[in-house]
Amino acid sequence: MLSKDEIDKIKRAREEWEEKSVSKTISRFPERKPKFATDSGIVVKRVYTPEDLQGQDYLNDIGFPGEYPYTRGVQPTMYRGRFWTMRQYAGFGDAEESNVRYKYLLSQGQTGLSIAFDLPTQIGYDSDHPLAEGEVGKVGVAISSLADMEVLFDGIPLDKVSTSMTINAPAAILLAMYIAVAEKQGVPMDKLDGTIQNDILKEYVARGTYIFPPAPSMRLITDIFEFCSKNVPNWNTISISGYHIREAGATAVQEVAFTLADGIAYVDAAIKAGLDVDEFAPRLSFFFNAHNNLFQEVAKFRAARRLWAKIMKERFNAKNPKSWQLRFHTQTGGSTLTAQQPDNNIVRVTLQALEAVLGGTQSLHTNSRDEALSLPTEDSVRIALRTQQIIAYESGAADTVDPLAGSYYVEALTDEIEKRAMEYIKKIDDLGGAPKAIEKGYIQKEIQDAAYEYQKAVESGEIVVVGMNKFQIEEEPPKNLLKVDPAVAEKQKARLARLKSERDNNRVKEALSGVEKAAKGEENLMPYIIEAVKAYATLGEVCDVLRSVFGVYQESVIL
Repeated sequence: MLSKDEIDKIKRAREEWEEKSVSKTISRFPERKPKFATDSGIVVKRVYTPEDLQGQDYLNDIGFPGEYPYTRGVQPTMYRGRFWTMRQYAGFGDAEESNVRYKYLLSQGQTGLSIAFDLPTQIGYDSDHPLAEGEVGKVGVAISSLADMEVLFDGIPLDKVSTSMTINAPAAILLAMYIAVAEKQGVPMDKLDGTIQNDILKEYVARGTYIFPPAPSMRLITDIFEFCSKNVPNWNTISISGYHIREAGATAVQEVAFTLADGIAYVDAAIKAGLDVDEFAPRLSFFFNAHNNLFQEVAKFRAARRLWAKIMKERFNAKNPKSWQLRFHTQTGGSTLTAQQPDNNIVRVTLQALEAVLGGTQSLHTNSRDEALSLPTEDSVRIALRTQQIIAYESGAADTVDPLAGSYYVEALTDEIEKRAMEYIKKIDDLGGAPKAIEKGYIQKEIQDAAYEYQKAVESGEIVVVGMNKFQIEEEPPKNLLKVDPAVAEKQKARLARLKSERDNNRVKEALSGVEKAAKGEENLMPYIIEAVKAYATLGEVCDVLRSVFGVYQESVIL
């Protein structure tokens, strides 16, 4: 860093530049608005200089890629070795339809699978449950049993592909099904590679697909941590999600703060359950959003990585460097997509994908242009995947590590986001941690307020959304949108009825009794759940047993 004399010299030169050049230009061409700021309320200066980085210690604050505090990335060579995993989130209809889509994506160069489940599956109901009516296969694939899971991965070797599953409350059951499918393929569980979202805290504040109250939900999560640390060592046991927090209306700073606060709560819970931090922490992963402010988003990823490294090393005394590393998946911002002029979404997604790459993501999903209107068509999915491939192979963005490091603006933003996120984390600590802060409605209220302020700014025109509140055109109604056939539900019901009539129901009853007994006691639930799904007990049946023991969470109204 520069000496004080050199900083003072730059300061004097800047003041002279502002007095002479800037004031003269502004008198003729006023700036577009009186104040520029990010969506986190961080004021953006006209220009950044070394003055803004006073006191920064390069080796301690920025350092080198692959070394503490990991500001510049978790691997020394990043994408010079291999690209991020191109993992398109997909799933709709039944297992057969989704299997066809997965094989198509893999044939087009996708390098990992990301499974979207329908709403009944996410909240632990089978496709034949009355509450599933009208929702089967609509926002993801319907999975009610191991039989469905076998079809979903038919012809896809699970020792050759990494799979991410976006499932939370019934995460243990879907993981058990995945393990059982792999076993049928002859793949032992210690060879499986992938991620299960398994992040229940953000469901209470941002997404809503919860089933059980917080305490038993946290038990299920720590049971997965323990089981996988011993039996599925390459599996990421949780993907702590800021994505849905941001989609609910949080700012970039809040996304970092609330996500890491949830991460702290999971680490605390696992340690209290008797696990050694260095046994499970290396398999924690994160999931972030990429919105439209390019420099803020890059700085956000860098700040989150540095802050988590400090938390794990200093707060939890983790000794394994892998425990300090924040590894994350990124998805481009679904809430930034517009139904108006949907082709504009291709441009938005390109910028957001570039942010993720410049910020050092480990895997990436790019949204499709028509997702504000429907599930994406095959053509739209291919364009979204090609966006990643063009960035990877043609842009040069992957040729050097952390290319925006050293930018006075990006480094200053990184510092400011870290500082503001830490202030939130301290506030949450004062409230007793993330679960208590959620119980008191603090996090929900902060997100609601941020969402309200953003919406007001859009409606007033202060924030421009191209094609929606400015630069509108007359448009024809959208054509060729993907629609899920309602017959999928009837097909699923028939498949379930056949399964229940053909399976060994005595074995099912015995396996479910084992789950119930373990749930009432203190044993790890995973072995019992695996036995139940192997017996072809359905998702709903296992969840009903757990509901009978754990109860059902009732949301508090936060005003």
